[in-house]
Amino acid sequence: MWGTMRGVRDAVDMIIEQWRTQRPGIGPEPIGVVGRVSRLESLLGKGIADNFAKHGLGPWEFDVLATLRRAGEPFVRTVGSLQGSMMISSGTMTHRLDRLEQRALVGRAPDPNDRRGVLVRLTPEGLALVDEVVVTHLATERTLLAGLTQAEQDQLAALLRTLLLHLGDTAPE
Repeated sequence: MWGTMRGVRDAVDMIIEQWRTQRPGIGPEPIGVVGRVSRLESLLGKGIADNFAKHGLGPWEFDVLATLRRAGEPFVRTVGSLQGSMMISSGTMTHRLDRLEQRALVGRAPDPNDRRGVLVRLTPEGLALVDEVVVTHLATERTLLAGLTQAEQDQLAALLRTLLLHLGDTAPE
């Protein structure tokens, strides 16, 4: 373990030790991965959210804008494809789009290829904002990962990809 290599324990080391003491034989080793991933999600999420807040965005707002930006010109996606990529309900998607539309960051229009469909597009203001924020977002992520070498980051990314695939998280067709 990285923490024990330096003689420093993290909070998860303490939790595992407590389980070993209180419930010998239950094998608390999975907490070493799952507990750390959970704690990392919280700590990384805070650092990322702090950066978005500097730009007047929440993480979910950036997620919608970045998804549209990554789609390429004309920066349009259907509501259904946005909803699917974010794994949220239709009601949540509608609420998010309402808020972004009120801020003039996205616009909605009927889908000419589907009578019931709606297209969402980045406005010029939304495009300018997401292009600005993505630069600081990546700088923030680099800072958050600075405790690992590039080789360690690559190794961790590969291991996490393997686990995600094992859990069924594959790219949409």
